[in-house]
Amino acid sequence: MKSFLGKIIGDRRIVGGLILIIQMCLFIWLLNNIFLIFPWVDVACTILSLCIVVWIVRKNDNPSYKIPWIILILIFPLFGGLFYLMWGNTPFNRSRASHKFEPVTPDFSQHKSTPAKDRLVAAMPRQSRRTQYIENVSGLPVWGETSTRYFSVGEHQFDAMCIELKKAQKFIFMEYFIIEPGEMWQPILDILCEKVKNGVEVRVMYDDAGCITKLPLNYDKYLNSLGIKAVRFNRFIPTLNTYLNYRDHRKITVIDGNVGYMGGTNIADEYINRSSPFGHWKDTSLELRGAGVANMTEMFLEMWEYATNTITNNHAKYKPTIERPADGYVQPFGDSPLDDFNVGETVYMQIVNNARKYVYITTPYLVLDNEMITALVTAAQSGIDVRIITPGVPDKKLVYMVTRSFYQQLHKFGVKIYEYTPGFLHAKMIVSDDDVAVVGTINMDFRSFFMHFECGTVLYGGKVIDEIKTDIEEIMVQSRLVDDRWFKDTPWLASILASILRLLAPLL
Repeated sequence: MKSFLGKIIGDRRIVGGLILIIQMCLFIWLLNNIFLIFPWVDVACTILSLCIVVWIVRKNDNPSYKIPWIILILIFPLFGGLFYLMWGNTPFNRSRASHKFEPVTPDFSQHKSTPAKDRLVAAMPRQSRRTQYIENVSGLPVWGETSTRYFSVGEHQFDAMCIELKKAQKFIFMEYFIIEPGEMWQPILDILCEKVKNGVEVRVMYDDAGCITKLPLNYDKYLNSLGIKAVRFNRFIPTLNTYLNYRDHRKITVIDGNVGYMGGTNIADEYINRSSPFGHWKDTSLELRGAGVANMTEMFLEMWEYATNTITNNHAKYKPTIERPADGYVQPFGDSPLDDFNVGETVYMQIVNNARKYVYITTPYLVLDNEMITALVTAAQSGIDVRIITPGVPDKKLVYMVTRSFYQQLHKFGVKIYEYTPGFLHAKMIVSDDDVAVVGTINMDFRSFFMHFECGTVLYGGKVIDEIKTDIEEIMVQSRLVDDRWFKDTPWLASILASILRLLAPLL
């Protein structure tokens, strides 16, 4: 019994959830008592809720996010408006998350290579709008002189990354949503400790909520004691504020500015199939060598400065020093919830809208807004071969139910849906027409598109796109097609529950 209670007390997720529930109950209890003493407060709160509903309608937030809040406020007018002020997407909550942080526009003028926008526009004019959009919004340009390697499973990235980490001479930057002690992290940690002893600058940043059940509370202090500069991103403090939703979902490793890794693979044993909680874990990632790694370095430094509220002087000392032959172009980019640009979703929609032959997508979660549904359906109705692959084995059952609730609408209008039967598909990719692809951390869901810090690499041309397409086709062979029979076999009660969850999905 003592050990059981000890596990509960030691689980920050459970304790944090209980604290949030207690806060909410105390808040409601306090309001009820205030209503009894001052009846006019009841009327004031109702008027406040109605005013907030009008304000939400006028805001530029996505309708998929606004509608659930409007429904909740109208159902609970006494408390709903106040809860939105504490938990919703308000200027106050956003300002608390940004803490007056002003990111500096990256400067690539001192780099050995020059951005390849003009060359890409001449070679691939159909891709120029997307390239320009990403650069205008994030300041991160497209590059040539960069070789790429595609990893179809996490094991391959792990092996390659360990080899490169051992070669580091100047610095190592690592930024991950999840780090968990085990057969993957321990060899990496051993290498990092050895490199610190040899004078290599090592920085590690991990998301506090992502690691809430994976790492001890003060693991960052332990890493700092080893000589590793470590930061817990957005520390989990259980209070009723929306900034808790702003998580660092990125997965980036940069070595000496010349080699970079990005994709869906976190640092935990299931990502390399050393443990199998949900069957075979299918993940993918990229290795970049050369000029294009500069974008990844700038993204890491920007997040480091945001998390620590400090400035890293002389970014140029972390620039790439090598160039590599390339048969295409690369453009690593980031997405932030603290601005008004949904870069990840926009890039995906641009690819869908620009497709001429096919669009293949892999995603572990499928929680779409109306704009994305319209883009996918319109493409399918226009004769484009649109296919989406999701997991056959879920890691989060409620989210899995929401994912499946979108199947019927998409299937009805010609989008082909597959479920990966060997296990959990964690890969986040889109590929189209043999000339453009994205590999990164961006799920096809509301949290990735609107609430998380994300990253991805757009690939323009090159043989690696053929490798990605071939891998996705092999995934389809191992997946079951969602057809009319599938819908007939779905219990109606489960379908109704999924629809209810779907309505509230943006708030989950």
